[in-house]
Amino acid sequence: MSSKPLSSQAQSSPSPSSQSPSGRPAAAAAPIGTAHATLRYTSMRASIFLGCLLVTLLLGHFGIIPVVGATGFVFLVLIAALVSAPLSYVLLSRQRDAMSAQIADRVGAKLRTRTGDRIAAQNAEEDAADDAARAASAQQN
Repeated sequence: MSSKPLSSQAQSSPSPSSQSPSGRPAAAAAPIGTAHATLRYTSMRASIFLGCLLVTLLLGHFGIIPVVGATGFVFLVLIAALVSAPLSYVLLSRQRDAMSAQIADRVGAKLRTRTGDRIAAQNAEEDAADDAARAASAQQN
């Protein structure tokens, strides 16, 4: 048992709620799931499609959906696509929103830098023209 009072021990150690598991402060922790939102959404959408395709193939195998040759297989793939689209729309709305925010942030950052560069180039061009006009005016006087 230590001889320190209990209150000083509580003050010396940081509270577990103020830090993330990685050791960073909670305020600086990156939100979970925003790093690879596009990859996550795409893989989940493909998984839903493959699950629907498996179900339709099983239904075709057991004769619930009539399948005849290669055209029957194409028909099963189309059914799987038609079923997986609304399922993905409903089930993956949160992932789609995260992906959309990630893409919008990247596009916005690129647009801001391009606009800033273009404005700086225009300002430099105007400054050069103004300096040239002042120099010509000074030579005439």
